[in-house]
Amino acid sequence: MRHGISAIALIALAACAPEIPDSAAGVGFDDYGAYRQQREAALNGGTSVRPPAGGSGAAGAGTPARPPAEGSVANGAGAPAEPGGDGLPRAALDVDTNNPGISDEQSFEAVTARQTIESDRARLELQRELYKVIPPQPLPPRPEDTGPNIVQYALRTTNSVGQKRYDRFNLLDSPEALARRCARYASSDKAQLAFLAAGGPERDRKGLDPDGDGFACYWDPAPFRQAVQN
Repeated sequence: MRHGISAIALIALAACAPEIPDSAAGVGFDDYGAYRQQREAALNGGTSVRPPAGGSGAAGAGTPARPPAEGSVANGAGAPAEPGGDGLPRAALDVDTNNPGISDEQSFEAVTARQTIESDRARLELQRELYKVIPPQPLPPRPEDTGPNIVQYALRTTNSVGQKRYDRFNLLDSPEALARRCARYASSDKAQLAFLAAGGPERDRKGLDPDGDGFACYWDPAPFRQAVQN
Protein backbone atom coordinates (compact mmCIF):
# COMPACT_ATOMS: atom_id res chain seq x y z
CA MET A 1 0.00 0.00 0.00
CA ARG A 2 2.87 2.37 0.84
CA HIS A 3 4.50 1.72 -2.56
CA GLY A 4 1.22 2.46 -4.33
CA ILE A 5 0.91 5.84 -2.60
CA SER A 6 4.49 6.72 -3.55
CA ALA A 7 3.86 5.85 -7.22
CA ILE A 8 0.73 8.06 -7.28
CA ALA A 9 2.69 10.96 -5.75
CA LEU A 10 5.44 10.63 -8.37
CA ILE A 11 2.90 10.62 -11.21
CA ALA A 12 1.27 13.76 -9.80
CA LEU A 13 4.60 15.56 -9.52
CA ALA A 14 5.53 14.59 -13.08
CA ALA A 15 2.24 15.97 -14.38
CA CYS A 16 2.86 19.31 -12.62
CA ALA A 17 6.45 19.68 -13.87
CA PRO A 18 6.77 22.74 -16.15
CA GLU A 19 8.20 22.51 -19.61
CA ILE A 20 11.87 23.28 -20.02
CA PRO A 21 12.08 26.88 -21.24
CA ASP A 22 15.20 26.26 -23.37
CA SER A 23 13.43 23.88 -25.74
CA ALA A 24 14.28 25.86 -28.90
CA ALA A 25 10.65 25.92 -29.86
CA GLY A 26 11.11 29.46 -31.12
CA VAL A 27 13.66 28.39 -33.73
CA GLY A 28 11.85 25.35 -35.08
CA PHE A 29 13.87 22.61 -33.36
CA ASP A 30 12.98 20.19 -30.60
CA ASP A 31 16.36 20.65 -28.98
CA TYR A 32 18.46 23.83 -28.86
CA GLY A 33 21.68 21.78 -28.81
CA ALA A 34 20.70 20.17 -32.13
CA TYR A 35 19.94 23.59 -33.62
CA ARG A 36 23.28 25.00 -32.45
CA GLN A 37 25.19 21.98 -33.73
CA GLN A 38 23.62 22.20 -37.20
CA ARG A 39 24.15 25.97 -37.32
CA GLU A 40 27.87 25.64 -36.52
CA ALA A 41 28.18 22.93 -39.15
CA ALA A 42 26.60 25.25 -41.72
CA LEU A 43 28.96 28.07 -40.78
CA ASN A 44 31.94 25.78 -41.33
CA GLY A 45 31.00 25.03 -44.93
CA GLY A 46 27.85 22.91 -44.81
CA THR A 47 24.42 23.67 -46.15
CA SER A 48 21.95 26.08 -44.64
CA VAL A 49 19.90 24.91 -41.68
CA ARG A 50 16.21 24.23 -42.13
CA PRO A 51 13.90 23.24 -39.27
CA PRO A 52 12.68 19.64 -39.46
CA ALA A 53 9.21 19.24 -40.94
CA GLY A 54 6.55 18.43 -38.38
CA GLY A 55 8.84 19.11 -35.40
CA SER A 56 7.35 20.21 -32.14
CA GLY A 57 9.01 23.61 -32.46
CA ALA A 58 7.93 24.28 -36.09
CA ALA A 59 4.85 26.29 -36.80
CA GLY A 60 3.18 23.45 -38.70
CA ALA A 61 -0.21 21.87 -38.47
CA GLY A 62 -1.60 21.77 -34.98
CA THR A 63 0.92 24.31 -33.68
CA PRO A 64 -0.22 27.92 -33.46
CA ALA A 65 2.11 30.57 -34.87
CA ARG A 66 3.88 32.80 -32.36
CA PRO A 67 1.81 35.98 -31.88
CA PRO A 68 3.56 39.24 -32.73
CA ALA A 69 5.13 41.13 -29.87
CA GLU A 70 3.10 43.85 -28.20
CA GLY A 71 3.42 47.09 -30.10
CA SER A 72 4.63 45.40 -33.29
CA VAL A 73 3.18 45.99 -36.75
CA ALA A 74 2.32 42.86 -38.74
CA ASN A 75 1.79 43.77 -42.43
CA GLY A 76 -0.63 46.59 -41.71
CA ALA A 77 -3.32 47.15 -39.15
CA GLY A 78 -5.01 43.90 -38.15
CA ALA A 79 -3.34 41.86 -40.93
CA PRO A 80 -1.40 38.72 -40.02
CA ALA A 81 2.33 38.56 -40.58
CA GLU A 82 3.41 37.17 -43.92
CA PRO A 83 5.28 33.85 -43.76
CA GLY A 84 8.99 33.89 -44.43
CA GLY A 85 10.88 31.95 -47.07
CA ASP A 86 11.12 28.91 -44.81
CA GLY A 87 7.38 28.78 -44.13
CA LEU A 88 7.68 30.26 -40.62
CA PRO A 89 5.66 33.37 -39.77
CA ARG A 90 7.72 36.53 -39.34
CA ALA A 91 6.35 39.27 -37.11
CA ALA A 92 7.60 42.68 -38.23
CA LEU A 93 9.02 44.64 -35.32
CA ASP A 94 7.89 48.17 -34.67
CA VAL A 95 11.33 49.78 -34.83
CA ASP A 96 11.75 53.44 -34.03
CA THR A 97 13.86 54.60 -36.97
CA ASN A 98 14.33 57.99 -35.34
CA ASN A 99 16.43 56.42 -32.58
CA PRO A 100 19.27 54.50 -34.28
CA GLY A 101 21.09 54.16 -30.96
CA ILE A 102 18.78 51.32 -29.89
CA SER A 103 20.07 47.93 -31.04
CA ASP A 104 17.82 45.00 -31.87
CA GLU A 105 20.63 42.43 -32.01
CA GLN A 106 19.04 40.56 -29.07
CA SER A 107 15.81 40.00 -31.02
CA PHE A 108 15.78 36.64 -32.82
CA GLU A 109 13.05 37.74 -35.23
CA ALA A 110 14.84 40.98 -36.16
CA VAL A 111 18.20 39.31 -36.76
CA THR A 112 16.82 36.40 -38.79
CA ALA A 113 14.86 38.84 -40.95
CA ARG A 114 18.08 40.39 -42.30
CA GLN A 115 20.75 37.71 -41.69
CA THR A 116 21.10 34.15 -42.94
CA ILE A 117 23.46 31.25 -42.43
CA GLU A 118 25.16 32.19 -45.70
CA SER A 119 25.74 35.79 -44.61
CA ASP A 120 27.12 34.56 -41.29
CA ARG A 121 29.50 32.27 -43.13
CA ALA A 122 30.60 35.08 -45.46
CA ARG A 123 31.23 37.38 -42.50
CA LEU A 124 33.24 34.66 -40.73
CA GLU A 125 35.39 34.05 -43.82
CA LEU A 126 36.03 37.78 -44.17
CA GLN A 127 37.11 38.01 -40.54
CA ARG A 128 39.50 35.10 -41.06
CA GLU A 129 41.01 36.84 -44.08
CA LEU A 130 41.47 40.10 -42.20
CA TYR A 131 42.94 38.43 -39.11
CA LYS A 132 46.64 39.11 -38.86
CA VAL A 133 49.20 38.04 -36.29
CA ILE A 134 51.75 40.77 -35.69
CA PRO A 135 55.06 39.29 -34.50
CA PRO A 136 56.81 41.03 -31.60
CA GLN A 137 59.38 43.61 -32.54
CA PRO A 138 62.64 44.33 -30.73
CA LEU A 139 62.71 47.34 -28.48
CA PRO A 140 64.43 50.39 -29.93
CA PRO A 141 67.91 51.09 -28.54
CA ARG A 142 68.08 53.55 -25.71
CA PRO A 143 69.61 56.87 -26.78
CA GLU A 144 72.94 57.62 -25.17
CA ASP A 145 72.20 61.29 -24.45
CA THR A 146 69.31 60.81 -22.01
CA GLY A 147 71.39 61.18 -18.87
CA PRO A 148 71.93 58.71 -16.00
CA ASN A 149 70.01 55.45 -15.82
CA ILE A 150 68.90 54.73 -12.28
CA VAL A 151 67.92 51.14 -13.17
CA GLN A 152 71.41 50.31 -14.37
CA TYR A 153 72.86 52.07 -11.35
CA ALA A 154 70.66 50.09 -8.96
CA LEU A 155 71.71 46.78 -10.53
CA ARG A 156 75.35 47.76 -10.55
CA THR A 157 75.47 48.56 -6.82
CA THR A 158 75.39 46.00 -4.02
CA ASN A 159 75.22 48.02 -0.79
CA SER A 160 72.00 48.76 1.02
CA VAL A 161 70.48 52.08 2.05
CA GLY A 162 72.52 53.69 4.84
CA GLN A 163 75.64 51.59 4.21
CA LYS A 164 78.43 54.12 3.65
CA ARG A 165 80.51 53.82 0.49
CA TYR A 166 81.79 57.36 -0.13
CA ASP A 167 83.33 60.06 2.06
CA ARG A 168 81.30 63.15 2.78
CA PHE A 169 82.45 66.38 4.47
CA ASN A 170 79.11 67.82 5.56
CA LEU A 171 79.41 67.03 9.27
CA LEU A 172 77.27 70.01 10.29
CA ASP A 173 74.37 69.04 8.01
CA SER A 174 71.02 68.30 9.68
CA PRO A 175 68.09 66.06 8.73
CA GLU A 176 65.89 69.15 8.44
CA ALA A 177 68.22 70.71 5.86
CA LEU A 178 68.31 67.46 3.89
CA ALA A 179 64.49 67.32 3.92
CA ARG A 180 64.29 70.86 2.52
CA ARG A 181 66.69 70.02 -0.32
CA CYS A 182 64.89 66.78 -1.14
CA ALA A 183 61.53 68.59 -1.22
CA ARG A 184 62.66 70.30 -4.42
CA TYR A 185 62.17 67.03 -6.32
CA ALA A 186 58.86 65.35 -7.11
CA SER A 187 60.16 61.90 -6.16
CA SER A 188 63.25 60.12 -4.88
CA ASP A 189 63.85 58.86 -8.44
CA LYS A 190 64.08 62.47 -9.64
CA ALA A 191 66.46 63.28 -6.81
CA GLN A 192 68.65 60.26 -7.64
CA LEU A 193 68.83 61.31 -11.30
CA ALA A 194 69.88 64.84 -10.32
CA PHE A 195 72.43 63.43 -7.86
CA LEU A 196 74.04 61.19 -10.51
CA ALA A 197 73.96 63.95 -13.14
CA ALA A 198 75.86 66.29 -10.77
CA GLY A 199 78.80 63.90 -10.28
CA GLY A 200 77.35 61.25 -7.99
CA PRO A 201 77.92 58.95 -6.40
CA GLU A 202 81.54 59.99 -5.89
CA ARG A 203 80.61 63.65 -5.45
CA ASP A 204 77.61 65.18 -3.75
CA ARG A 205 77.48 68.74 -5.04
CA LYS A 206 73.78 69.16 -4.24
CA GLY A 207 73.98 67.75 -0.69
CA LEU A 208 71.49 64.94 -1.38
CA ASP A 209 73.59 62.07 0.00
CA PRO A 210 75.00 63.11 3.39
CA ASP A 211 75.50 59.54 4.65
CA GLY A 212 77.60 58.55 1.61
CA ASP A 213 75.71 55.40 0.63
CA GLY A 214 75.38 56.61 -2.98
CA PHE A 215 71.59 56.99 -2.77
CA ALA A 216 70.04 60.47 -2.75
CA CYS A 217 67.06 61.45 -0.60
CA TYR A 218 66.47 57.95 0.76
CA TRP A 219 66.23 56.46 -2.73
CA ASP A 220 66.13 52.64 -2.47
CA PRO A 221 67.54 50.36 -5.22
CA ALA A 222 65.97 47.22 -3.71
CA PRO A 223 62.79 47.18 -5.88
CA PHE A 224 64.88 47.18 -9.08
CA ARG A 225 67.07 44.35 -7.81
CA GLN A 226 64.06 42.27 -6.75
CA ALA A 227 62.41 42.73 -10.17
CA VAL A 228 65.42 41.16 -11.88
CA GLN A 229 65.52 38.23 -9.44
CA ASN A 230 61.84 37.45 -9.92
